[in-house]
Amino acid sequence: MNNGIIKKIFRSKDIKTIDAKLKMLGSNRKIKFSAVEFLNIRIITTVILTIIMLICNINYYIIPFVIIIYYNMFYYFLITNELNKRTRKLDREALTFFEILTLTLESGRNLENALQITVKNIDSELSNEFKQSLIETKYGRSLMEALEDLKNRIPSETINNIILNMKETNIFGNSIIETMNNQVDYLREKQIMEVKSQINKIPNKVSIISVIFIVPLILLIILGPFIINLL
Repeated sequence: MNNGIIKKIFRSKDIKTIDAKLKMLGSNRKIKFSAVEFLNIRIITTVILTIIMLICNINYYIIPFVIIIYYNMFYYFLITNELNKRTRKLDREALTFFEILTLTLESGRNLENALQITVKNIDSELSNEFKQSLIETKYGRSLMEALEDLKNRIPSETINNIILNMKETNIFGNSIIETMNNQVDYLREKQIMEVKSQINKIPNKVSIISVIFIVPLILLIILGPFIINLL
């Protein structure tokens, strides 16, 4: 299916949205195709699935539901789910990365030099994205332009807000060290809150496990002799 047909079926706004989300999966993403190619594969595999179900004489009432579920799950597992996983991963890496960046800035280096030192000393997905931005500056782009483009590759709102603050501080001449210290404190508090949230969920999980496994076992132990006597 060529680009023209895809653009007639889907709105340009929807294609741009998918393209933006594919970029947010990063340079090392599993999905290497464009938004148009993604939509092509989605439609073609949906048609193939429909043909297979028709050949297998699947009930005609069931086929539409299966197609709708597959069509939506295709998008969810290849884009939405991958974006959620990448966002969580980048958020976990953010505290370490920006802590080291802040320490490097405190040693008297400017933002670009501090970023260069930081990416050399940290091996993470977030570090690789900043490294890509620094490579772009070697080909004529300014650091601010590279950071703006970086935001388009990052699905995390938290990290994008930090990048925005870095840009504004650099433009308006405010203290970038003070800004970064505030951002690091925010990231640290955010991680603590997330840990507390996970801890608070433990009693609910234990209760569910108890209801499913432990309570039936206790009932079996209590009622076991009585059932044996009846038998």
